Order: sequence, then structure tokens, then C-alpha cells
Amino acid sequence: MLASSLKKQLSANLQSGFVLKRSVFQPCLELYPLNEWNLMMEKINQLNRFVKKNNDFIRRFTAGVKIVELDGNDRLLIPKDLCVFAGISKDIVLSSAVNIIEIWDKDKYENAIDDAVIDFAGLAEEVMGDKIASNHELP
Repeated sequence: MLASSLKKQLSANLQSGFVLKRSVFQPCLELYPLNEWNLMMEKINQLNRFVKKNNDFIRRFTAGVKIVELDGNDRLLIPKDLCVFAGISKDIVLSSAVNIIEIWDKDKYENAIDDAVIDFAGLAEEVMGDKIASNHELP
């Protein structure tokens, strides 16, 4: 069930629905508002499908994709195959990831965050160290 505060934040997307898919890098699920999914598909549709690795990527990226909506009780029903992929057993965590929401098994999420703390400073420096919000080089 979505918390009312999250439902308010997603209100513009509730009518059009969402796309739920397996994450590429983590054992979690990614919930895309349909408009964000369509933007992603525009990029992916630019790939040449006659290049084998592009075709393989598209197949794996879209594996298990489901269109989902909130039911009458403001619940988002997660299909069994996606629960199995993400190892979701009971408690879940919804984590904002800029333009999507990650859905995690609570224990897996806590382990991933604990593991990430160890090298987050180095990662932050590597990814953001020479950039500022406006994408200009730092002096």
C-alpha cells in the first residue's frame, strides 16, 4: 500500500499508470511513471536492433516488464515473478532514485546501503568531484 504522502507526490502519474521492471544493477525492482518509461523507450528505440549486443540488451532490459496501476485500495500489486527476482519476502522499502522508485526487500536494501557506505566517498568523488549542478567544470 502506498503511503498517502507518496501518493500525493505521484498524483500526476496515477491516471497513466506505471511500469515495473527488474533493476539492471541491483536485486530490486524499478517503478517508472509511464511518461518516464516512454522517455526511456525513445532512447532504447534508437538502438540498431541488427547489432546483436543491442538486441541482447533490449531483451534483457525489458525482461519481465509489467504495466501496473494502483488498485481501489491504493495498493500496488507486485507480480510473483518480480517478487522472486527481487527476493521480496515480507517487508519492503520504497527508495527514490531521481525519476523512478526502487522497490527493495528490506533486508537486501539495508545490506546494499551498508555495502555502499564503505566506498561511497570514493564513488561520490569519482562521479561528482569535477562537476557542479550546472555541469560546469570546477576551477
